[in-house]
Amino acid sequence: MTQTQADAAAWSEPRTTALLVLADGTLLEGFGLGATGHAVGEACFNTAMTGYQEILTDPSYAGQIITFTFPHIGNVGANDEDIETVSMAATPGARGVVLRADITNPSNYRATRHLDHWLKNRGIIGLCGVDTRALTRLIRDRGAANAVIAHAPDGDFDRARLAREAREWPGLLGMDLVPLVTCAQRFTWDETPWRWGGGYGRQRHPTHHVVAIDYGIKRNILRRIAATGARVTVIPATTGADDIVALKPDGVFLSNGPGDPAATGSYAVPVIRALIERNVPIFGICLGHQMLALALGARTIKMHQGHHGANHPVKDLASGKVEITSMNHGFAVDRATLGPGVRETHISLFDESNCGIALAGRPVFSVQYHPEASPGPRDSHYLFEYFVKLMQSGKQT
Repeated sequence: MTQTQADAAAWSEPRTTALLVLADGTLLEGFGLGATGHAVGEACFNTAMTGYQEILTDPSYAGQIITFTFPHIGNVGANDEDIETVSMAATPGARGVVLRADITNPSNYRATRHLDHWLKNRGIIGLCGVDTRALTRLIRDRGAANAVIAHAPDGDFDRARLAREAREWPGLLGMDLVPLVTCAQRFTWDETPWRWGGGYGRQRHPTHHVVAIDYGIKRNILRRIAATGARVTVIPATTGADDIVALKPDGVFLSNGPGDPAATGSYAVPVIRALIERNVPIFGICLGHQMLALALGARTIKMHQGHHGANHPVKDLASGKVEITSMNHGFAVDRATLGPGVRETHISLFDESNCGIALAGRPVFSVQYHPEASPGPRDSHYLFEYFVKLMQSGKQT
């Protein structure tokens, strides 16, 4: 081959600069985005068509590599407002991202930077130019897979070492990731949801006090709680029950978060049980829902592929109403283990997995999905108002 032919071949076949290596040996080659280096995690897929920045900064994605099924991600750029991680010192969320198409220049008036630059600043490794639909089918067939994502601009990879690292990573089962994302110390929150023409507001006239246990809480959850008229105090995940009660909350919120709920439950469940015994109104979502179920004697199980997206139908068993919800979880409550006095309130219409519980005779309830909808539909905002009613009833009694 002449030099001219070699140059032509190099031009027609761009060099591979990023890889996704699954534990079973599957190898996907593409082009690198964002940060360089490599990271190990669980490969999953998300079906949402919008809100990629919120998804990538959701602390619940700690330890995971997200494949977006929607092919065009990054079109509207990135900004400093649409992030969900509360503490900038905490793990940023996802360890990597896999895209079908390269990122185009941003075309939105709120954009302040290109998504590629934002990924670099957040330390998130990206891969594009792969068949994400095929990868999604693989995960659906075989289940969420341990994997390594790697980005090297020179295309020099030790593929055997990356494959070995993917095989040897223990996976999320039994892994407590909450210490990576919880706050280091207590703080207050008064920011309310974003409004057109006004941005984020402030809750200046609170009528009740909510203590939020931070297992990896999202900003929009805190905004939604503040919008109900709450003064919000956010506390670390390991805070004891006596310290929580000393804050005199009208209600306690159990947040979302990453990892295996059974592992986190080793220190969280005794606290939740103590709060239930003191008749404190409790509202939990996602990981908080799972740990409430553990506190009530149920068990949690690792799901085959998990639920990740903003289009999941959930049925309210009391009213028969179907809500379209936002979900992000790889573990679920085993509905067969729900004990006496625990009422199942919601189920997934995809696979009939448990999506909500309530405790008879107590102001205690939780849901598996994300009612704050960031991103996602707003069908479930009513749950925050229901929480307020429970707190108001508690004050009267």
